[in-house]
Amino acid sequence: MSKEYSIETKCIQSGWKPKNGEARVLPIYQSTTFKYETSDEMGKLFDLEKEGYFYTRLQNPTNDMVAQKICELEGGVAAMLTSSGQAANYYAVFNICETGDHVIMSSTVYGGTFNLLTVTMKKMGIECTIVDPDADEETLHKAFRENTKCVVAESIANPALVVLDFEKFATVAHAHGVPLIVDNTFATPINCRPFEFGVDIVTHSTSKYMDGHAMSLGGAIVDSGNFDWTQYGDKFHGLTTPDASYHGVTYTEKFGKKAYITKATVQLMRDLGSTQSPMNAFLLNVGLETLHLRVPRHCENALKVAKWLEQNDKVAWVNYPGLESSKYYDLAKKYMQNGTCGVISFGLKGGREMCESFMDRLRLAAIVTHVADARTCVLHPASHTHRQMNDAQLKEAGVQPELIRFSVGIENADDIIADIEQALANF
Repeated sequence: MSKEYSIETKCIQSGWKPKNGEARVLPIYQSTTFKYETSDEMGKLFDLEKEGYFYTRLQNPTNDMVAQKICELEGGVAAMLTSSGQAANYYAVFNICETGDHVIMSSTVYGGTFNLLTVTMKKMGIECTIVDPDADEETLHKAFRENTKCVVAESIANPALVVLDFEKFATVAHAHGVPLIVDNTFATPINCRPFEFGVDIVTHSTSKYMDGHAMSLGGAIVDSGNFDWTQYGDKFHGLTTPDASYHGVTYTEKFGKKAYITKATVQLMRDLGSTQSPMNAFLLNVGLETLHLRVPRHCENALKVAKWLEQNDKVAWVNYPGLESSKYYDLAKKYMQNGTCGVISFGLKGGREMCESFMDRLRLAAIVTHVADARTCVLHPASHTHRQMNDAQLKEAGVQPELIRFSVGIENADDIIADIEQALANF
């Protein structure tokens, strides 16, 4: 789609482009496989000599149209869908890492991502060093090794709500010849476009704001096309040397700026199969069409709730990047001029026990293992999403034991505040 179109128009018009007489709405290609007239035609697909579809585990037209829309929203050159955000983060790293390699990760990333890189991928022989996102450049430089392959962070950390200094992290990563991978789930491309600040690869849990209705699991990976893999060919030999499983194709030579996503699709998806279902991709596309309308409402409501919480004498602290009291307010204004997200974290003066009791008293806000959809919901990370962490790891991740993650929906903000007020009334 033409670059002069605004992001609002891209939410509606990008992706599926119906031709004369075709369905106006994106069709659901609910088929595992695709028919060809000759054996030679299909053989060329398997050799990557021809573009097309032959098995949905690798590619599907519905999925590709939705991936293209997300790609255009982020301003990338290529994208792919995965079955979940967790799969997206795994593929994004594993696509350029193997046994004996090393990764650097921000300490405040989502607990599932933290566990993926520090526990599961460690079993695969990939080491991970944790860094403070607020560390200065000199400190960050010290974390790198000869075998470091990438840096992983989040645009807005879940649930610590740390706003990443993209330019600082990109400068350090590029000085060591490695890409910066950022999960942009919370900010979404409506509020933040990380590629404009030096980020190389973006991931999403599309299950959150992009879907918007808590209906379908999914993930996405988008490549900016800006990282020059060939400049560091020895380090990223999976992309720059022949792949024996595809008759010696070299991804950077054959696919240029689309090499990274092509490899992730034809190699990782082929072998690991974390495919998003076409039905889920269809539902995701419906959500994307209103993303530009919902995100501003989430942010407007969240700021109103956060300001109310700041004035309540039963609240110990409030963390929301849109508040002037936030230590990340200036970074948020620099990188996310239109707003941040709809998620607030706060603690109550009664500590962890009071927090849990407060959550049980909420009527409108639901206790669910989810975040960032149309309905207001609440979660206690230390008991739920970050339960696998010990107290030291919780502190390192910016998760206090009494931290409540409050995901503000798009209901009337006054109703959300009234629900919080009644839940606090008898303490």
